[in-house]
Amino acid sequence: MSEKRCFYEVLGVARDTAPDELRRAYKQQALKHHPDRNGGDPKAEAAFKEVNEAYQVLADEQKRRVYDQFGHAGLEGGAGFGGGGIGDVFAHMQDLFSEMFSGGFGGGRAQRGGDLRVQQRLTFKEAAFGCKREVVVHAPTRCTDCSGSGAKPGTKPETCSQCRGSGQVSTSRGFVMFTQSCPRCRGQGAVIKQACKTCDGRGAVEKPRKVTVTFPAGIDGGQRLRVPGQGMPGPGGAAAGDLYVEVDVEEDPRFERDGADVVTRVNVSFTDAALGAHIQVPSIEVDDSTFDLEIPQGTQPGAVFTKAGKGIARIGAHGRGSLIIVVQVDVPKQLSQRAKELLAELDSELRGAAVSGVNETQSNDARKRAAAAK
Repeated sequence: MSEKRCFYEVLGVARDTAPDELRRAYKQQALKHHPDRNGGDPKAEAAFKEVNEAYQVLADEQKRRVYDQFGHAGLEGGAGFGGGGIGDVFAHMQDLFSEMFSGGFGGGRAQRGGDLRVQQRLTFKEAAFGCKREVVVHAPTRCTDCSGSGAKPGTKPETCSQCRGSGQVSTSRGFVMFTQSCPRCRGQGAVIKQACKTCDGRGAVEKPRKVTVTFPAGIDGGQRLRVPGQGMPGPGGAAAGDLYVEVDVEEDPRFERDGADVVTRVNVSFTDAALGAHIQVPSIEVDDSTFDLEIPQGTQPGAVFTKAGKGIARIGAHGRGSLIIVVQVDVPKQLSQRAKELLAELDSELRGAAVSGVNETQSNDARKRAAAAK
């Protein structure tokens, strides 16, 4: 079995491609390889399924993060990550072609609403452990009085008499047929005789609304979540677009994040580093608890200790990263006269011990060489 191609390569896009550009690339590739446009060629059908599978993964924020981190291996065994049969492919493509052609596979005319983007700031621990937040969206929302149709309550839009509901009109010039959006209904396929007074026939009103967003444990700054159906309302009651929430994470003075690992720096005295000690280290747990860490005697500045499983949850994978403790030894800037004398004595003692150790080593080596010469 041949190895799967990179999904970004299948769609012909870069890894940092934005969702809108990704969708345009998907449309282009899907139309290019659609079986109906290629006479039922099996190769075209296979390419069409490959394009669909790639888009299903890359258009989903969570699946895309998993794929970026682990590749195809990260998607194996995951429900809904696969490519399904050709029937599923056509079902997935229905809304795409409805947008592009009047009376497409599903007969739809109205395009879905536009996407919205907002930014949400999380604390370090909210990002580490996940949370639910109400995000305020300032944008048009579907009019409740007319259910988004734009027509006066109790009435409904009427089928356009000029295009007969197709949303398009065609004219022929010789052997060439030209098609354009219907000028009477502006491509909607229906006209409103009596407009809703609340929204003036627009089907939407401007007001802030709250959307509950679930942020998964382990999310990081710069990442983005997609909330389906919470974007701009579609014209004429069509489906709404999506809401994209861009995440920003506050800095924590105690911790630095490196993927799923967390780095914290602890200060110890020169005495504790030299003699060894038990110190309290802050954890990232929700309750702000600390834990005991034993540092051995002779601990050097910059020494690193690691606590596995005490870091941040890995999105799309099991377990947590590590908590990495970096030791910083405090050197006093001001000393009393007595402290200076004690340090001088200590220095003399340490130097004497070092010289004695060297001499002892040299004597032992001499004795060994003499014994070997006999």
